[in-house]
Amino acid sequence: MKALSRFAVVLVRPDSPENIGLAARGMANAGFADLRVVGLERFEAPVWRTAVHAEPILEGARFFDSLPEAVADRHVVAGSTARVRRDFPLVALPEAVRRIAEYPSSTRVGLVFGNERTGLTSGEIGLANLRFHIPQAARQPSYNLGVAVTLTLYEMARRGDPVPSVRKDRPLTHAEQAESGDRFRAMLDGLGFMRDTNRTFIEEKVRDIFFRMALTAKDRDVILAMFRKPLLGPRRRTSRIKRGKDIS
Repeated sequence: MKALSRFAVVLVRPDSPENIGLAARGMANAGFADLRVVGLERFEAPVWRTAVHAEPILEGARFFDSLPEAVADRHVVAGSTARVRRDFPLVALPEAVRRIAEYPSSTRVGLVFGNERTGLTSGEIGLANLRFHIPQAARQPSYNLGVAVTLTLYEMARRGDPVPSVRKDRPLTHAEQAESGDRFRAMLDGLGFMRDTNRTFIEEKVRDIFFRMALTAKDRDVILAMFRKPLLGPRRRTSRIKRGKDIS
């Protein structure tokens, strides 16, 4: 059970108090304890009625104003969604579990679930390093939130951690990944790559690419160094020309 302590369950703007309680109960059943809630300030009474034997999880729950705050300390963020985007793969739950298991056991993981009716917004799902859906046997809009959480955690607990892990380095924290993306966008802007006509598109693409990569510190340093060179090189050459050293 110790390995499961690296997981956090994040509920974003949940509608039903009863579903929150059922999600907490599912966490207790599967051996998870870290519950984070975005968009609420406290729990209402129905939450406690459905969280049978999961009271300690509710008592230890943390509340956040935004999803970036809730996952800032996570290395990998997996978002549950049924939305399909061609440029960002959506994988089934078993495949998501396999990919998460590839990371070192010290990797902190956030499992994010959206509102029961509307799910995660495009901006919220855009923060995920990995997007997954839970397969269904019939055409239904979605699973109940409590059921979705329970099924996901059961799969995570059943798989466990591989020995050894496939990936040697764990990713940067989510906050550090976001900051790296911001720096990269600023470099592109400095190179004149971004215009008013393509700025939104480029910003979204950079965000998707950087989060999909789940950057390690080494990845970040290499990428940012490569794009710093074009900025420094021409400046040095220009200064040399001005001094007359490059004139043949």
